[in-house]
Amino acid sequence: MAECKEFLRLLKSDDKEIVREGAFRAGEHDCIEAVPLLAELLTTNHLGIQEAADSSLRKIGGKATVQAVLPLLRSDDAPVRNLAMDILREVGNQDIGSLTRLIHDEDPDIRIFVADILGSTANSLAVEPLCDALLKDPEVNVRYQAAVSLGELGMEEAAPCLNKAMKDEEWVQYSVIEALTKIGHSSSVDALVRALDGASDLVASMIIDALGEMGNVKAVTMLLRRMDDSATALRNKIVKAVVRILGGKSLTLLSEDEREKFRQYLLVALKDEDVDIQDAAIQGLAYVGGEKASRGILQIAGALDQDRDQERLAVILAFLAQIGLTDALKAGVLDENPEVARVAVQTVAQIGGDACDENGLICGVLKEAFWQVGLYIQRQIISVLAARASVEEKDFFIRVLEEHKDGTVLKSVVYMLGERFRLAEVVDRVFPLLDHQYDDVKEAALEALIAIDGPEVHERFAAMFASENPVDRLMSTYALGKMGPGSHGGILAAALEDEIPDIRKVAVEALASAAEDVEDWKSLLLTRLGDENKDVRLTVIEIMGRIYDDSFIPYLIEALGDHDDWVRIRAVDALGEHQEASAVPELIGLLESQNNFVVMKAMEALSQIGGTSAFRALLEITNSDEYELASAAEEAIARIQESQE
Repeated sequence: MAECKEFLRLLKSDDKEIVREGAFRAGEHDCIEAVPLLAELLTTNHLGIQEAADSSLRKIGGKATVQAVLPLLRSDDAPVRNLAMDILREVGNQDIGSLTRLIHDEDPDIRIFVADILGSTANSLAVEPLCDALLKDPEVNVRYQAAVSLGELGMEEAAPCLNKAMKDEEWVQYSVIEALTKIGHSSSVDALVRALDGASDLVASMIIDALGEMGNVKAVTMLLRRMDDSATALRNKIVKAVVRILGGKSLTLLSEDEREKFRQYLLVALKDEDVDIQDAAIQGLAYVGGEKASRGILQIAGALDQDRDQERLAVILAFLAQIGLTDALKAGVLDENPEVARVAVQTVAQIGGDACDENGLICGVLKEAFWQVGLYIQRQIISVLAARASVEEKDFFIRVLEEHKDGTVLKSVVYMLGERFRLAEVVDRVFPLLDHQYDDVKEAALEALIAIDGPEVHERFAAMFASENPVDRLMSTYALGKMGPGSHGGILAAALEDEIPDIRKVAVEALASAAEDVEDWKSLLLTRLGDENKDVRLTVIEIMGRIYDDSFIPYLIEALGDHDDWVRIRAVDALGEHQEASAVPELIGLLESQNNFVVMKAMEALSQIGGTSAFRALLEITNSDEYELASAAEEAIARIQESQE
């Protein structure tokens, strides 16, 4: 109580900062006695004081606050009125009685304000006075606001009065429809449908949207009855609402006559400019479709942007695929519009799962179309076939391999015949592609031949190593290493001495995979530790780290002195990962490197190994003037300490 008296004294000060401080403190100490003064301060022309009074009134709340702020609704100052309304929206629930008494005030503006505030109370006691205002108030804006607030409350008790208000003038009907949609009570379905008879086109459109959003199945029969007599625009809205309520699949449960009539309406709705109506029609036609549906949906899909409309296009193609392989879809693959043809191929690709259907129709359509379409679509078709066709389709692919020149097409075909089917009979046709002008085609051919494997492939790759062309020797080394380097040790050993660094590097990798026993290839591998090319040395070190052996330790420690930072870093990684204590002195030496990344890697390795020497070396770096190094050293020390717990 003594504190409140002090706050009251502060609130009456002539110093605005003192008043502001008093206003904040009154709220912090829940000083109810200060409420009248705080409410009065809302009218002051000082933003800081207003904010303090506003904050404290919300904290204190209660009847005292509601009753003190309510008179401010009559202020001629709009900002003050708005501030008062905001406060009452938050605390008005704490004195519903004082609010509802004003719902019949002589001033229509006060009635509007109070109706607005009651919508934020989340209190069922607000429903009756709002319903009373909705049905009886002479001012249309009060009735409008009452409906809005009943929607915000979202309580089913409001449904009966909202249903009655559907007979009000159009302006009120807007808010009533929105409120009924939010509440979603089943009794409102009948009221909304009845209101369609005398409604304007705009209101009727809103009602139909509301019925669709409410999702009550009892509305479907009523909506279907109204379709024949409705204008096209309104009927399209009904189509959307029915599909939204039933979903596409349930449309198949309609009677045959209803289903056929609805199909026709769906086809008309496809041409509506409203995207939502189009999408609803597409969803419905996916279940009751046919040739016209397939053709219409295909045209819509072909007009979409593959990147901007990606999500919508994916949904549409899934529905189109659900209709199945229609003549319209087959014709779409051959359409002169490449975008239509593109989506047609994408749709066909979705029919039948991950393989061609049992009767081969899917692959048959694509194969037949392949030689009739342009390159753009050919690439798509061959990509689909390469993923889905069976080995029985090999003759088609062999023909494409023999007759086609496009690199993208050839890549797909080579993948199909080589990596998927592993057909030895195409070896002679694939080998020439190793000389193709495009590297990606060469790579595809190389991987295909490796997948096919076999004595003939081995012999031809072995012969390639004698070529003067470095690319031939590189492919030979790579392929022989992948197919089983154990039987080609002589060639791989020769590759280690090749003048081309990339060939030496590939040979190192091949030898490392040659046998499980390290001793079988270690001596050859070690010869490349002194290679003039850093990438070759780096590869050797990476292999030593990956296939770790105690005999590698001296070489990895020696590599810490390599003049290439990345070779040193990979050696550091290997020694740290395997916690090689004998490497600690050399790792400590790397802490003097001019390359901070090398230093940080060395610190990381020392933290993995641990021990007194590593700890003290890291401790020295914590005094570094470079924040990044000092911070990394502290983290490394923390890891050592954690490992000892």
